[in-house]
Formats: sequence, C-alpha cells, structure tokens
Amino acid sequence: MTTQNTLSVAELDGADTALAFDAMRELRPHLTDAGEFVELVRAQRREGYRIAASFDADGRVVAVAGFRHMTNLYAGSHLYVDDLSTLPAARGQGHASALLRWVDDEARRLGCAGVHLDSGTQRHDAHRLYLASGYVIPAFHFAKSL
Repeated sequence: MTTQNTLSVAELDGADTALAFDAMRELRPHLTDAGEFVELVRAQRREGYRIAASFDADGRVVAVAGFRHMTNLYAGSHLYVDDLSTLPAARGQGHASALLRWVDDEARRLGCAGVHLDSGTQRHDAHRLYLASGYVIPAFHFAKSL
C-alpha cells in the first residue's frame, strides 16, 4: 500500500475485488449485484484488468481505478483507465487525484509511454480533474451498437 498525500492507495487482488463494488457502482449503476461484479472483474482480469483503490481513514474503499496495460499503434505501450469512480461522500478529498498519480507511477514502472482514458461527455467535474492532472483531449471517441 502506498500513501499519496496522506491518502492510502493499493491494488486490490482477486480476493479483495468485492471491496471495490460500492465505489464502482457510482460510475456503473447497471451493476447491481456484488457477486456478478466480482465475476465480471474476474473475466476482465484474465485480459489484464487491474483495480487500484483509495481508502478512507477507516480503511473503507471510497474510490477505485480499473485499468489495463495495452499496446497499440497509436499510443504504443500505455495504461488505459477503464473506470475511475469515487463515492459521493468522499468526493473533493483527493482520492481520484491520488489514484491518477498511482496509475501514473505504475505506468512509469511498466515503461509505458502514457496513460489514456475516455470520459462521458456529461462528466464535467471529472474533465476538470483530468485537465488539471495533465491530460489533454486529443480525439473524439465513437461507438456503434450492434
């Protein structure tokens, strides 16, 4: 476990995955069952998905970052943040910033060229955080349902 400006951040292993459920559900409200969440994360872990968590003073997970190491032509080796979410009562306390710094450190440790993420267009507070953390908006993300 590392401490980022007095906030504790640590990676959750498979046995601890359920601890991330409440914080993750703030971003992914369609996840309604902790057991199903754990199974989905287990499947994603086989594809390289990892979860880092920020803890409050009582040791409760209040923010999470789900990410994976990827290599592709446009970005080379990088970490991609799939999920970054904080419980409402813990917002504004630095947990998301601590997680982003932790992810940056992990990317450097792995020799990555950078960190990438997508964010919903309505998440203005998150966008302010990302911009203040050194992220830029280099492209639009397009999706098509089939």
